[in-house]
Amino acid sequence: MLSKEEFKRYQKQIMLDDIGINGQIKIKKAKVAVVGAGGLGCPVLQYLVSVGVGTIGVIDFDTVEESNLHRQVLYSQKDIGKLKVEVAIEKLSAQNPYVKLIPHRVLLNDINAESVLSDYDIVIDGCDNFLTRYVVNDICVKLNKPLIYGSILDYQGQLAVFNYKGSKNLRDIFPEPPSAEDVPNCSENGVLGTIPAVIGSMMAQNTLNVILEQNISINTLFIFNVASLEMEKFNF
Repeated sequence: MLSKEEFKRYQKQIMLDDIGINGQIKIKKAKVAVVGAGGLGCPVLQYLVSVGVGTIGVIDFDTVEESNLHRQVLYSQKDIGKLKVEVAIEKLSAQNPYVKLIPHRVLLNDINAESVLSDYDIVIDGCDNFLTRYVVNDICVKLNKPLIYGSILDYQGQLAVFNYKGSKNLRDIFPEPPSAEDVPNCSENGVLGTIPAVIGSMMAQNTLNVILEQNISINTLFIFNVASLEMEKFNF
């Protein structure tokens, strides 16, 4: 059930015919793990907290750097050097006190990923390296959990919902991670501050679609050029 305070906070969402009270209760009951509290993770976290997702796990091992600040808008100058998980949870708790936020100060790997992700209904991949990305995908397949996928490179972003009720997963498109020489990671590549904001917001929407069980595009990869506002859609 929703408290009187929660009803007041979310009333504009509740007014939507395809959400209503029952939809908002679904959002409140959802347990979502966000892998990475960086460029993509920041908008994902901020919007999922704002709409009232009941339990959110924040998974990150890194600290805030000055070069993060132009795109990771959850952090500020005074946060440099602090753990992203700790700063994120402090600020997100102030944003919405009705959401339960769980810190995981770890780099996910083959050993710890299953134990960290097993308690969540949905996993969101906002990480910035391929090793973690494939570990997360494989654990979601093993545990039969939907995976909300997003990635950015230059002015483009990719979006997909993987492993939803047995649908295709990341390895069905890209069986193996590319070599480091072929695709640089985030720390080695430039990015405009608005790009992760746009893609991260779309990842948050994909998450809500899965929670509400509506408008879910499976076995589909979207490639969105943020600069030109052009989108391509590939079925696989």
